[in-house]
Amino acid sequence: MEARSSRELKARNYLEKHRIMDLLTYLTSALLFFRPERPREYLISVLERLRIAKLSGVALPFFMDNSNIASMFEMLDSSNKGSISFVQYKEALKTLGLCTEGEVLKDDGHGVTFEQFRNEVNKRTQEIWSAF
Repeated sequence: MEARSSRELKARNYLEKHRIMDLLTYLTSALLFFRPERPREYLISVLERLRIAKLSGVALPFFMDNSNIASMFEMLDSSNKGSISFVQYKEALKTLGLCTEGEVLKDDGHGVTFEQFRNEVNKRTQEIWSAF
């Protein structure tokens, strides 16, 4: 029994150290967002672009450009107030694979503007990709 828990702990530590679950979550989110006709080939191409970016120092592959971020924000801001609620903000980050279920985000009681949303999505995306 103890050997099994030791193996599980080692496996969990390995996955955390290499941020494998973050990568898989983000890839799954991108897959569901774009819904390519050939998902396996799409995932292979994303991983290949990531490898090339790491080797050559070129920009990391981003799935959400500013137009995608703007479209998502507009869908959330259906009343056109120019801001979304904190709950909508957190759910959007989770949907994009940029926030974990248990992550604590600071709610300042104000709505989240498009600029804040865009900046956070870009920052978190950069952090995730730079870890790989």
